[in-house]
Amino acid sequence: MELQQLRYFCAVAVTGSFSRAAEHTHVSQPSLSQQIRKLEDELGARLFDRLGRSVRLTELGKAFLPRARTVLRELEAAKGDVVERKDSAAGPVVVGVIPTVAPYLLPPLLESFAKKFPESHLTVVEEITPVLLERLRAGTIDVALLALPVRGHEFEATAILTEPLFAALPRKHALARRRTIALRDLRKEPFLLLRDGHCFRDTAVAACDRARLKPQVVFESGQFSSLLSLVRVGMGVSIVPKMAIENGGACTFVRISDAEANRTVGAVVLRGRSLSRAHAGFLRLLVGNEK
Repeated sequence: MELQQLRYFCAVAVTGSFSRAAEHTHVSQPSLSQQIRKLEDELGARLFDRLGRSVRLTELGKAFLPRARTVLRELEAAKGDVVERKDSAAGPVVVGVIPTVAPYLLPPLLESFAKKFPESHLTVVEEITPVLLERLRAGTIDVALLALPVRGHEFEATAILTEPLFAALPRKHALARRRTIALRDLRKEPFLLLRDGHCFRDTAVAACDRARLKPQVVFESGQFSSLLSLVRVGMGVSIVPKMAIENGGACTFVRISDAEANRTVGAVVLRGRSLSRAHAGFLRLLVGNEK
């Protein structure tokens, strides 16, 4: 059974004529008559009595008419709902973000998004990269803010920013006044790093590997703030991205001289997933294409 057949059936029922129904639905009369016959064959019942030039609903046709009209009304309502939702910025947006980005990058973005899309409801989930990628696959988050690159052909990533890495030193450290520092100059220092599972841990260790330095890790945490609080009291040194630099504290931040010592943060979505107007607006804010 086809929807067009239901439209033709209703048109004949209203006009009482195959010819007038054909004019009304902009189709040739033979085509309309053929579709009505196919509908009747499928139902195994006559819907119209053909009485010369007039057409009259059978008792079965009268019973079928309100059902056919209901189907067509529901279809039109469904189409209208899709169009309305497509053009609307209302609805939920769920953003996943890694802990080493959330407190630094998100606050101004959330404020801007709330002003531009007040009818949307934005939720933030803070987790490590593997968990966020799994949630993207499952569809429980819409966008993830991560360190790039990410593995998996099913993901589509857009770079937002690239930032250099800095050595975090106690303010009175002997190397604190340098403009740049080579990590190998810190080979005798105890290190305070993020724990395994955090992607920035891998970034910091990779920088140490390039400097042929095996860091002596004496403390691990899930937050930069915890690491820096212990750097301040002289427990060791750390590595942080530019966005985690704290001004006016008891730490000194010296840029690492390695040209590859940087981190790229990007927005990741599931490839091929349809995005709402609100989702697209949030992505534009992230990449700086919406002011």
